[in-house]
Amino acid sequence: MNRIKNIIGQNGIFHAMAAHNPLSAKLAEEAGFNGIWASGFELSAAYGIPDASLLSMTQHLDNTRAMASQVSIPIIADIDTGYGNAINVMHVVSAYEQAGASAVVMEDKKFPKDTSLLKGGRQELISVREFQGKVEAAAAARRTPGFGIIARTEALIAGKGVEEALTRANAYVEAGADMILVHSKSKSPDEILDFLDKWDGRVPVVLIPTSYPELNEERMKRTGKVGVVIYGNHAIRASVKAMQDVFAEIRRDGGIQNADKRIVPVTEIFRLQDVAAMKENEKLYIR
Repeated sequence: MNRIKNIIGQNGIFHAMAAHNPLSAKLAEEAGFNGIWASGFELSAAYGIPDASLLSMTQHLDNTRAMASQVSIPIIADIDTGYGNAINVMHVVSAYEQAGASAVVMEDKKFPKDTSLLKGGRQELISVREFQGKVEAAAAARRTPGFGIIARTEALIAGKGVEEALTRANAYVEAGADMILVHSKSKSPDEILDFLDKWDGRVPVVLIPTSYPELNEERMKRTGKVGVVIYGNHAIRASVKAMQDVFAEIRRDGGIQNADKRIVPVTEIFRLQDVAAMKENEKLYIR
């Protein structure tokens, strides 16, 4: 979290791109993003299952660890509702810290959850008191004070309004949250801007502007209250679109004669795999 806060101090905002495997994480780092969002939604999609607490902690944790081994920028891990009660949260936070994450985001919905932007989804919130206990447990479980605990309120997603979101956000900061993530499925940024206008700014706010893309980083900076922006599902959406287009072209053409000209050469995959370093090590050590 210290690295994240340092970048906020230098640039005014920290931008993180979602990733669902080490390759997408490396591409995000090469593109210049400050950090990686280890997305539960994206990994669920990569497995072909709904983002509804079906993916196990072990699956997501292993993927986070694998990404941390391949990138040097901070990873913010999406731990959904914390995989259980406050005791489960303590185990989860310790595991993600050891795996190389810089921070975790935990949301105040009931387990099992539905993904936030699903029309007609179950968006039930647990009590403020219960979630405060989970935030306190998360803060107590971290081994270093620099590991970030980001509390995510789904009050706007659940239709409870800005005042409820503010009440919950304040309670979670009192419990020890380092930042507050407030999410919205509104197509307009108005309720988010209303929240920001009323927020006292004592900790930075994290936004995921999937539903209201016109709220760009420059506008976020002008509020003076947004510290982190997460692009929450663009890696998996871009991947799906690219594969759909190429696969359709190959079937349409009855071969790869046209598609092959539009995709990266195999040598680019070798580069991303760091094959050159492996071959150098072979020269040094294989005898």
